[in-house]
Amino acid sequence: MQINKVKGTYDVLPSESYRWHALEEKIHHILKLYNIKEMRTPIMEYSEVFHRQSELSDMVTKETYDFDDRGDRKLTLRPEGTAGVIRSYVENKLYASQELEKVYYIGPNFRYERPQKGRYRQFYQFGVEAIGTVDPALDAEMIMLAFDFIKRLGLKGVSVKINSLGDDESRRNYQEALTKHFEPHQATLCEDCKARLKKNPLRILDCKIDNKHEAVLHAPTPQDYLNDASRSYFKQVLEHLNASKISYEISPKLVRGLDYYSHTVFEIEADIEGFGAQNVLGGGGRYQKLVSELGGPELGGIGFACGMERLLLALDAENIEVAIEDTLDAYVIVFGDELKVVGSKILFELRQANLIADMNYTKKAFKGQLKQALRLGAKYLIILGDEEYQKGVVGIKNTKTETQEEVPLSKITKYMKEKAGK
Repeated sequence: MQINKVKGTYDVLPSESYRWHALEEKIHHILKLYNIKEMRTPIMEYSEVFHRQSELSDMVTKETYDFDDRGDRKLTLRPEGTAGVIRSYVENKLYASQELEKVYYIGPNFRYERPQKGRYRQFYQFGVEAIGTVDPALDAEMIMLAFDFIKRLGLKGVSVKINSLGDDESRRNYQEALTKHFEPHQATLCEDCKARLKKNPLRILDCKIDNKHEAVLHAPTPQDYLNDASRSYFKQVLEHLNASKISYEISPKLVRGLDYYSHTVFEIEADIEGFGAQNVLGGGGRYQKLVSELGGPELGGIGFACGMERLLLALDAENIEVAIEDTLDAYVIVFGDELKVVGSKILFELRQANLIADMNYTKKAFKGQLKQALRLGAKYLIILGDEEYQKGVVGIKNTKTETQEEVPLSKITKYMKEKAGK
């Protein structure tokens, strides 16, 4: 019986993996320029890391993969990267070693939602977190980094949508205003939004069912309820963006989909033909309570994340190649099992010299080996038969020019290094 992949997951095949490697290498390179170091956390955490009383987003209340392990401990596959990073930051007391910790991560996340193009139940994100201080300049740096990264991929029309949710006081005032606004419409809201109205009316704004409801379309915005301190903070963030000529648009109804955000929230977009709503390639915001909620001191942070699958789809849509698949420098063709020992030795020596090389292991005749070598894009063929072996040489053929030379067995690696420029 054939067993297929789990719904909402996918396989990265050998012919595709080089694109993932190239994207990951780009991430490593750019984050190094910003002096941000990688952190790797487990894909599963104790459920309390995500299922906090303050977090009522759909992602946490409806979409997590929760299970009991054999010790009856409640675990959750991570649905997003930030909470696990903060758990590690607190557990390892990173706040004691320096005032600001800047880290990034790349890895899989899991959400039980309806699979669609660019959205899976297992999906990869890379994200950045800057933890330990509250500073408009730091908010701006995270936005600049996200903007810079998307531009460096070669995508066009990159821009920022930005908003402020304000501090605790501003947020409370806004939530009260939302409650008063939605109460007269309670009967016509979906069942989830009726519950949200009592627990957290902010979540009504990003409901997938009521997003076209008149009350949602005409709801008040966070900007209307910012106090003076929050307005000043937001103004300073924008001043930093203006100074670096970062293209942005204030989006008054942008709230993002997680409850731990406060002050700055943002999304990064690009002009991608036929991409529709998926033009949003990443987003994030500031959080003030998350560190303390997970047992740490009262410290703020800011971060963002981008979906890797969506980035690769965007590059496909714009015909942007992040890398060309590596092809073989050489393919070793031997005649007969007796010479395979010599072929293996040649192959090992080539690889020791950092040359990409391979040979056939299925006892194919010359024609079959040649066909495989050309299919793999080999630049040179190293041909060894009884006649060549008796003379102590191999024939090395350039597959592009079809010229062939005899090269002594002892000088194959030197010859190939010169030809490959290595």
